[in-house]
Amino acid sequence: MALVAACTGGGQDPGDATASASPSATTDVAAGGTDLDGADITVGSKDYDEQLVLSNISTIVLEAAGVNVIDRLDLGGTEAVRSALTGGQIDHYWEYTGIGWFMHLGKERPPPDPQEQWEQVRDGELANGVVWLTPAPFNNTYGIAFPRKAARRLGRPETLSDLGELVEDESDTATLCVEREFQSRRDGLPGMEEAYGFELPEDNVTTLDLGVVYSALSDRDPCNFGEVFTTDGRIAALDLEVLEDDLGFFPVYNATPVFTIDVYRQYGRALEDLFEPVAEALTQETMIELNKRLSSDGELPEDVARSFLTDNDLLPE
Repeated sequence: MALVAACTGGGQDPGDATASASPSATTDVAAGGTDLDGADITVGSKDYDEQLVLSNISTIVLEAAGVNVIDRLDLGGTEAVRSALTGGQIDHYWEYTGIGWFMHLGKERPPPDPQEQWEQVRDGELANGVVWLTPAPFNNTYGIAFPRKAARRLGRPETLSDLGELVEDESDTATLCVEREFQSRRDGLPGMEEAYGFELPEDNVTTLDLGVVYSALSDRDPCNFGEVFTTDGRIAALDLEVLEDDLGFFPVYNATPVFTIDVYRQYGRALEDLFEPVAEALTQETMIELNKRLSSDGELPEDVARSFLTDNDLLPE
């Protein structure tokens, strides 16, 4: 059975790779049966709020379908979770198409069409023993933000090109807080600097835990600009302004349920039926709100995940 692909139609959000479905002859993987009752599936996640929401959504919906879920959430960064998947320690987590493109397949600049990007990631990952199901429409790409209260002091920047001009004209003001992965990844700071033709002085870049980046931005200590995820609820809560990626450097990061190919061969049809409506309901606005409930309102990931599934009638009966 072929995996289900998604086509972007007119009027869709640029990050929406889930507008409609069609089979792809290049992904002819035999999917397993439709009954998940009694299956054993280990669920993992990365170590930040959005991933904890998504992994709890997986855990709850799988348990409701009769799966014995083994919880291995909050494993660390991308490399740690990916190693756990390919090494057999976990069977499933949520990954992003941009990360699949750059990190897992080692490709260069992605195509502008998010549908095509997802299809190429999906097809390429089969050789790695990883199956990508239908992605969610929300696009959690990288962004560079600053506090609106500092706009005048910073020259009212609107784009990443404006940040480059600030680096040239007033470099002491162009201070940037980032988390460790962004500082070294090709789809992070090095690639952004190359694409925009500027380089921040080494002393201007501070590496922090991702959560601390937001509070550092709000306080403007030690930085005026910071790396953010564009679906993070703290952007609105802290009144941050995200600079426009005017050269279109950052790729689309549609979140996608990924499974080992062995699990897919056992339960693939059931997993598709279970996860496709869940992914479809995770719009940009919905994911921002779910993240806000964790990072700003202090709710627990499990509570946020369960209310999302209940409110959208997504729990199997």
